[in-house]
Amino acid sequence: MSDSEVWTIGRLLQWTTDYLKERSAASPRLDAEILLAAARNCERIELYTAFDEEPAESIRTKFRELVRRRAAGEPVAYLVGHREFYSLNFRVTHDVLIPRPETEFVVVALLDAVKELFPDTRPIRISDIGTGSGILAICAAKNIPNSEVVAVDISPAALEVAKSNAQSHRVADKIQFSQSDLLENVAQDSFHFVVSNPPYISAAEMKELPADVGEYEPHTALYGGETGFEIIAKLIPMASERLLVPGALIMEISPMIEDAVRELLIKDGGFAEPQTIKDLSGEARVVVARRVAA
Repeated sequence: MSDSEVWTIGRLLQWTTDYLKERSAASPRLDAEILLAAARNCERIELYTAFDEEPAESIRTKFRELVRRRAAGEPVAYLVGHREFYSLNFRVTHDVLIPRPETEFVVVALLDAVKELFPDTRPIRISDIGTGSGILAICAAKNIPNSEVVAVDISPAALEVAKSNAQSHRVADKIQFSQSDLLENVAQDSFHFVVSNPPYISAAEMKELPADVGEYEPHTALYGGETGFEIIAKLIPMASERLLVPGALIMEISPMIEDAVRELLIKDGGFAEPQTIKDLSGEARVVVARRVAA
């Protein structure tokens, strides 16, 4: 990018798209647009009516730095500080996992279960284990009017991000935040639902993660132990002990550990036959296990 040339919005986008494509970015054009919109402090759609505009040098300087970091592998969400999830915008930092579209299946499963099990207006108690940026807790609080949510994370820094997102989405009064390893330090309350996107990457899979995941996202939010389901194996009996009847444990899982997770749930004895929900690729992504009376 030579300073002596005329660089319009349109030209910047095309050059950056080609540059990121050469560096194997999965979505080079989208990345370029998001980064330029961030540098320009505008909505991405506004770029389409400004292709002939020549941005100020301060904008170009900021954009160049963002592009440099993206080309080095840093995720776009961390560069711009936010990510959309379930049609809501969430602040993200390096302290939290970047929200993925697949996790929306957990939200959908929760809302479907609430409609089926609780057609009345009684208070519904929900615990989100490993809340991270707070996406599951906040989506529950916004979409279930009579919900009372406890958002749990082992990381104080992650909880601060979740709290700020809850305030931004005006549901902070409906969510209690608790620093805890799973449910160990959470008050002995019972819940109608326990939801979680727990760490489920195995030791072998951790070695194969793309650089923009393995080198930037928090390993505590990714690594599920040698097998990938060691943390889930700890969570299942804790959830079984706290869940009310009717109630359910709803977790995101990896397709690779579906059979192992189902076996753990059946072995626990506190759940009905688990239901598996597949994602848009046809892969097992969410497991729903309803609590049954002992």
